[in-house]
Amino acid sequence: MKPQAWSRFISFLGFDQAAVAQDADQAHHAQPMREAASAQGNSDEGWRKLSGGGLDSLNDRDLAPMAQDRMQKLAEYLWQSNLLANRLTELPLAYLLAEGVSLQCQDEEHQAVLNTFWTDPINNWPLKLQGRVRALGLLGEQCYIANVRDGDGFVRLGYLDPRQIATVVNDPGNPEQPIGVITKRDNRGRQYKYRVIVLGEDAELFSENTCRIRADEFTDGECLLYQLNKFPNGSRGRSDLLGQMDWLDAYDEFLFNELDRIGYLRSFVWDVELKGADDAKVKEYEKTFVPPAPNSTFVHNDSVTLEAKSPSLQAADTSESARLLRNHVLGGSTMPEHWFGGGGDVNRAAASEMGEPTFKMYSMRQSFLKIMLEEIGRHVLLCQARTQGVTPDWSEEKWQVTAVFPELLNRDVTKFASAMQTLAASVVQMIEAGLMTEETALKIVADVAQRFGQDFDAKAELEAARKEAAERKAKRDAEDVFTNLPADLAAARGEASGQSHG
Repeated sequence: MKPQAWSRFISFLGFDQAAVAQDADQAHHAQPMREAASAQGNSDEGWRKLSGGGLDSLNDRDLAPMAQDRMQKLAEYLWQSNLLANRLTELPLAYLLAEGVSLQCQDEEHQAVLNTFWTDPINNWPLKLQGRVRALGLLGEQCYIANVRDGDGFVRLGYLDPRQIATVVNDPGNPEQPIGVITKRDNRGRQYKYRVIVLGEDAELFSENTCRIRADEFTDGECLLYQLNKFPNGSRGRSDLLGQMDWLDAYDEFLFNELDRIGYLRSFVWDVELKGADDAKVKEYEKTFVPPAPNSTFVHNDSVTLEAKSPSLQAADTSESARLLRNHVLGGSTMPEHWFGGGGDVNRAAASEMGEPTFKMYSMRQSFLKIMLEEIGRHVLLCQARTQGVTPDWSEEKWQVTAVFPELLNRDVTKFASAMQTLAASVVQMIEAGLMTEETALKIVADVAQRFGQDFDAKAELEAARKEAAERKAKRDAEDVFTNLPADLAAARGEASGQSHG
């Protein structure tokens, strides 16, 4: 980290910069003096990259504990102080959650349980979900302590700050599966060990050794743990900003330096030349000289010359350098340049195509959040079922929980509607010509229907359509029979119908 950025970071953490500098100066003087090997060198020697130096070897799958803490602190700092880092965090959040999220279940009783859990004043997911998802991306982890009420199994979740996690313990027989969370010691020296919730019974899911570890070691309660950007056998999640921290800091530093340069370019000095004057006369004139104010006069003879001079820094236009650095960061986040104010040569058609990779990334994150919330919902139903002595069958529809998210992108359905019209005419012609079966034709139509958000099974839809068509035909045939009756029979039918209604 550069010295200027370090100064801002120290202020963010709440330390007194003067005190920190004094401590550093005392530590410096406490070291024995050594002769310098050379008068030249790198002024930034000793500074390490924000995202570097955390791995002890290439075989490690996690950051060292100090590097993990440093990563989380810097992620929070950059989100609050760096405009680009803030946008990289907030834009995905807006697309994912702007219209709200809900948990839904087909069973009415289970839906009532989910609604109570979702809107509980302590859980309060409609209010807290945005902050939780933001912290998940910045810190790479979310941990919720599950408190289950005796009697009815109602679940309230408490938040465990990922910065308070010391260790995540994985299953010795399956390092992909976390089984416990150990916290750092608090101010009173207390340390807590929570058992990671896995839906099901431990005896059916884990080995005998793992069950014993979970029962004997992790006795302070249960927690739900979700992690991002980790290897399958890693134990800690990583921030979305980890790989970009150095570049975000460099971009910020670049802009501050450019601001200084602009200030230097606007500054000037008065250059006064005294012809034939010795040092004594120059010093005497300097004491009495007053720079002229704007729109004022400066009266002098031919022995005095006054000229305003500005610095010539010989600095080229830095806009391309700024764009290069910014696009390096944006590209690492799969975000188009025009999303951050850099229009370039982008038109509407190109902008639409450039956004597709970004929305694919957002869709992948949305899938993760969907699985996460649905698992939390199933845990809520499981806790209630245990109080009733019921074992859930997760394959049944009444136990299925669905997290409903807003659409990531407003669809332009006009081109799909036009394609559907052309496609429907084409498949009808092919069916009539005997070149395609009705089921295959409906499968092709289903592919286009997915663009409208409709997904259906072609075979089942074909059977339902044939059944409905047969019912409509039978109804029309019955109406046609009565329509074509002779006049006397039709009148008699009308009188009979009126008497029945009467």
